[in-house]
Amino acid sequence: MGILNSISTPADLKALKDEDLEVLAEEIRTFLVDKVAATGGHLGPNLGVVELSIGLHRVFDSPADPIIFDTSHQSYVHKILTGRAGDFDTLRQKDGLSGYTSRAESEHDWTESSHASAALSYADGLSKAMQLNGDSEHSVVAVVGDGALTGGMCWEALNNIAAGKDRNVVVIVNDNGRSYSPTIGGFAENLAELRMEPFYDRVMEKGKTSLKSMGWVGERTFEALHAFKEGVKSTVIPTEMFPELGMKYVGPVNGHNLKAVENALKYAHDYEGPIIVHMVTEKGRGYAPAEQDLDELMHSTGIMDPVTGEPKSVSKPGWTAVFSDELTKIGGQNEDVIAITAAMAGPTGLAKFAANYPNRFFDVGIAEQHALTSAAGLALGGKHPVVAIYSTFLNRAFDQLLMDVGLLHLPVTIVLDRSGVTGSDGASHNGVWDLALTSIVPGIRVAAPRDEITLRELLNEAVGIDDGPTVIRFPKGELPTPVEALQTFEDGVDLIGYIDAADQSETEDSAPSVLIVAVGERASIALKVAERIAARGVNVTVVDPRWVIPIPQSLVALADDHDLVVTIEDGVIHGGVGSLLSDALNAAEIDTPRRQVAVPQKYLDHASRNEVLADHSLDLDAVEASINGWMDNLFGE
Repeated sequence: MGILNSISTPADLKALKDEDLEVLAEEIRTFLVDKVAATGGHLGPNLGVVELSIGLHRVFDSPADPIIFDTSHQSYVHKILTGRAGDFDTLRQKDGLSGYTSRAESEHDWTESSHASAALSYADGLSKAMQLNGDSEHSVVAVVGDGALTGGMCWEALNNIAAGKDRNVVVIVNDNGRSYSPTIGGFAENLAELRMEPFYDRVMEKGKTSLKSMGWVGERTFEALHAFKEGVKSTVIPTEMFPELGMKYVGPVNGHNLKAVENALKYAHDYEGPIIVHMVTEKGRGYAPAEQDLDELMHSTGIMDPVTGEPKSVSKPGWTAVFSDELTKIGGQNEDVIAITAAMAGPTGLAKFAANYPNRFFDVGIAEQHALTSAAGLALGGKHPVVAIYSTFLNRAFDQLLMDVGLLHLPVTIVLDRSGVTGSDGASHNGVWDLALTSIVPGIRVAAPRDEITLRELLNEAVGIDDGPTVIRFPKGELPTPVEALQTFEDGVDLIGYIDAADQSETEDSAPSVLIVAVGERASIALKVAERIAARGVNVTVVDPRWVIPIPQSLVALADDHDLVVTIEDGVIHGGVGSLLSDALNAAEIDTPRRQVAVPQKYLDHASRNEVLADHSLDLDAVEASINGWMDNLFGE
């Protein structure tokens, strides 16, 4: 790591000789594998942008030239080159290095959201601000993956960037043919054609007279093409891409050829106005286990053996696997069930359905908004679409859920993976907003399964509902131990625990009673808390509503029969199940005291799920302490 150890700022990088750069690239790849193997993280994407990141920091002057990484999971090399290599032992750990760009970490990081397709809009706004400030010397650079360009927000931004002919915006299209999985759609096919059929060959075959008709104009362009063919000059050949936008295009450039990368970026740096640079890279480049991972090219890994790439711990079957299995079964029984993914068939569990029913599976790209309205169209056509996305990405499609699905009372089922606190991926990946968001959609039904059995039950119930949208939400990780219902009320609420104080101690019949409403997988912690607080002479009832929105009427009746109601959920406190239950009790003029155990209204720093829960009083001991405190205030010690 001799050369890498000498790099603490981009200025150090610029001082290197050309012959040192190849060595540095290999050192960075070795460093990435070693560090990510120890902590987990996004390995494949970062192995693919080593040369590109080196070129960016040699040509541009960060942070004066802002470099914005779309999604920013591919910013590890950027972090290394801007002085954070020594922090990688803490990658994605509590109080450690974020797995995404982070404004608190470095002046070189301009954004920190991990949602895709937003970088170009940031770049458009930043370039406008620079222009208004009289800065015409610097550029704004946006690095977007080809998968991000399947999102509509990118095209809205490009439309505005192209209009700013006097604003220096450099759009780097990192074309590796993949997001999580192979990129789909018309644009991806266009890039593939460019990638597979180098444009200089086509032009040389067609001849100079056809340049204008192909969008390539000028004698200098033809001379540059000829020089490239002879191996005399740079590989950078400017042309036009998307004549409707009128943006200059450079590429395709071999994203692993340091000289070609630097030449292309120098041209873009000196160009006056917006420009697109098309870089062709390989995800997982240089690490055999990643290159052989045909499904995801080690897009994201857990802790693993750096030599073999094998995980060091074997995960038990989780929520996603159960959903995948059950939806595939449902698909075999009902031909009207359609599955939709937003570029994440594997991570959301739809790959199995796609393999069994390819004609009823649609990957719409990183376009959650389109996914919801396309699903609405399928529902209008008599189908029952199931849209599987991460909970955090539902935020992007709320308008479509509210106005395109909900307003028309369409039977669309939305399955939200990674709901609640997810942890190490940080603030924008936590799925804590879905209950608050969905609760304001009139007529929607939201289910929160507590275990494998209820997940299978609720999914079947959801696809059987034909008069409005349904949502199934479940967390990340392994399945909890199944919790059997002691009784099921007429509206589907499960009684899962009842402890009579008389059975626990010599308490009189007048012992206070507490109703605990457990949302989803919080059932297990609710039952443990119930055992603890019952020991102090309290009657405790624990229920799982299963369908948490709208509030079941049996919960209102139960609340009226108890002295305290406590809701335990893993969503934000405002607008969640606790808030809805309180509203329902107010409407029924029931004044039973109620308290909420929920996620505070704040962005959560990255840490493990258990650490985040403990930090915000959502773990077992803290929940017990909270309920004991409430009971002391209400009933006396």
